Amino acid sequence: MFMGEYNHTVDAKGRLIVPSRFREQLGEDFVVTRGLDGCLSIYARDEWNALEEKLHALPYTNPAARKLTRFLVAGAATCEVDKQGRILLPAALREYAKIEKDAVLVGTGSRIEIWSRDAWMEKNDFDDIETIAEELGGLL
Repeated sequence: MFMGEYNHTVDAKGRLIVPSRFREQLGEDFVVTRGLDGCLSIYARDEWNALEEKLHALPYTNPAARKLTRFLVAGAATCEVDKQGRILLPAALREYAKIEKDAVLVGTGSRIEIWSRDAWMEKNDFDDIETIAEELGGLL
């Protein structure tokens, strides 16, 4: 399970340090793609394979299924960590998530989200967390 919040910067070449705790769980190679809410999502290879199977099982005749599949798969890239613990984020993904320099990596259980620091601060203030917990049936 991925958990925690880490602040890092993207260098001029588009490389981002992946925290060592995340690297240990991700393995040799993994997938980064567009995520919901304007962030990027990193999936370990087994999680990505499971997601691909679910997408493949969706009916091709359903326009929403085709759109979601395009969104996730067309934007996906395989990443490997270099000797300094960095990955190269493709320019198209950095542009989608509006990541220029400051980034926040967030463990969300089965995946890691990468946010621009500004978007993270704007969309994740958690002021309404008690209401959300109630709406989800007393999960906590």
